[in-house]
Amino acid sequence: MPLSTEKKSGVISQFRREANDTGSPEVQIALLSERISGLGQHFASHAGDHSSRRGLVKLVNQRRKLLDYLKARQPQKYQDVVERLGLRR
Repeated sequence: MPLSTEKKSGVISQFRREANDTGSPEVQIALLSERISGLGQHFASHAGDHSSRRGLVKLVNQRRKLLDYLKARQPQKYQDVVERLGLRR
């Protein structure tokens, strides 16, 4: 399920490094987290939707890889992102 433009721009404005930043790992992780939470709500009412579940697993793995990258490159930013998003890492 895609994010609305307003929600996406709100997430980007919270996690961006500078004015035109849309591709930093922090922004990508935050956007993936929003999509993952949206799919979590989807599965509450559509438990048998296995095609979307496969997409959810791909999103979670992509977010994990970005978090690992951020942890290796900038541990302080990693801690900040994990705390702000409330992830269990």
